[in-house]
Amino acid sequence: MTQWQGKKYWLVGASDGLGAALAHKLSSAGAEVILSARSEDKLRALAESLPGKARVVSVDVSDAQSVSEAAKAVGEIDGVVHLAGVYWPFGAKDWNAEQANAMADINFTGLMRVMGEVVPAMVAKDDGHIVITSSLTGFRGLPRSIGYTASKAATMSLAECMYADLRNSGVKVQVVNPGFIKTQLTDKNDFKMPFIMEPEDAAREVFEHMNTDKFKKSFPFAFSMLFRGSQFLPDWLYFRIFA
Repeated sequence: MTQWQGKKYWLVGASDGLGAALAHKLSSAGAEVILSARSEDKLRALAESLPGKARVVSVDVSDAQSVSEAAKAVGEIDGVVHLAGVYWPFGAKDWNAEQANAMADINFTGLMRVMGEVVPAMVAKDDGHIVITSSLTGFRGLPRSIGYTASKAATMSLAECMYADLRNSGVKVQVVNPGFIKTQLTDKNDFKMPFIMEPEDAAREVFEHMNTDKFKKSFPFAFSMLFRGSQFLPDWLYFRIFA
């Protein structure tokens, strides 16, 4: 069980949805939370609603200078949870270059920028907790998911590389792969979303995982089995089913 009292956690992408719900979980457990995103008004309202100590540091993960300045303002931390992401649903036949590039830059390269600021310090002191938010979509390519699925696959791969390097150190690396969560992002979908979760339920799953020493958690469990099992299907069968 992780000891939360007095710990300082930086939540990147905490203005609403899963990030805001997880901020409540960590704050209620006794951790000080630093809330970051682009929407400063939402962050300040969230900070005021939390039961524990909280402060706001705005950041744009698509801007290297913004990330560097935010990291300096945040200072020394015990843990970081990266949740920042954007999403637009479209496929290769209706490619939107601006939106595709934004998903790659914010969802994945934004994560790289943040990790570049916090990982060296954690490695130097041989202590820290890193939680990366990927997605069930990252397990294999999907139709009408240009940009998002690719960025989440990259995010999952980065987490795996970091875990491989740091698993025998004092820096704990974890990744969570949620399915559909009811947020402003999934509100863009015009299709049925099986096993869609409320942000509070998803935050409970993430918080429970953070209290373990396990590396990866994919949820909801039944839905995740479909995606994990798809990795073992031959291409001809997989694309016939999932397309």
